[in-house]
Amino acid sequence: MPVDANHLLAGLGTGLCGGVLSGLFGVGGGIVMVPLLGLFLGLDQHRAQGATLAAMLLPTGLPAVLQYRKRGIASSVPLVGVLVLAFLFGIYGGSLVANRIPSNALRWGYASFLVFLAVRTFLRQEQATVDRSAEPFDLEGLWTWGLPIGLLAGLVSGLTGLGGAVVVIPLLAAKFRMTQHEAQLTSLMMLLPPIGLPGVYVYAKAQGGLPWLVIGGVALGFAVGALGGARVATRIQGAKLKQVYAGIVLLMALLVAGWGR
Repeated sequence: MPVDANHLLAGLGTGLCGGVLSGLFGVGGGIVMVPLLGLFLGLDQHRAQGATLAAMLLPTGLPAVLQYRKRGIASSVPLVGVLVLAFLFGIYGGSLVANRIPSNALRWGYASFLVFLAVRTFLRQEQATVDRSAEPFDLEGLWTWGLPIGLLAGLVSGLTGLGGAVVVIPLLAAKFRMTQHEAQLTSLMMLLPPIGLPGVYVYAKAQGGLPWLVIGGVALGFAVGALGGARVATRIQGAKLKQVYAGIVLLMALLVAGWGR
């Protein structure tokens, strides 16, 4: 696909949308970036997923992380380390599987997963408010739960290009008694190192390269959007975040279902 100024602008806008979503909900932004790269730039499912993972190689979520920390929201660095370690193995395996699936089948599988995610998010019960000054993180299952959560997140990321936060956030809330904002911050901290590199390597090799100039525009837009999204997120209650997130995910599923017709 030839790259011109319009493609770069489309990449910038796509990254901006993904960054806002990432800052708001702690996800990698792939939920909107994969569909938009397909709809506006004509990338097939494989290249859209690979490009989204590539855009996340830079620490584009750092402004959002700093905003969360500025608001006094905490996370656990050891937990992030365990999650990242397992994620690296999972994303490599998930990417290998994804690139063996026909593009159309992968697209429909992606849309189906988004519908499942939207319904599950909407029905999920909210965690009770936790006073961190009186009750520290429950890290008793640091390795017992951290490794499988990170591995599963990596597999999902490699298969879908979503970054794995869709798995990490609800499981951290359930297994480590994290609040919504704490789980979102942990997910964003996972994105600071280039954890998607194994997956990007597999996608680039299988697809004969990726649109790197477009990816640069996506990465720049993402960094700007993530900061704005994080500023809003820290002022919104978890219940409202959940409802908005579920609605956006369902909308993206409908866009993907119509993409390519």
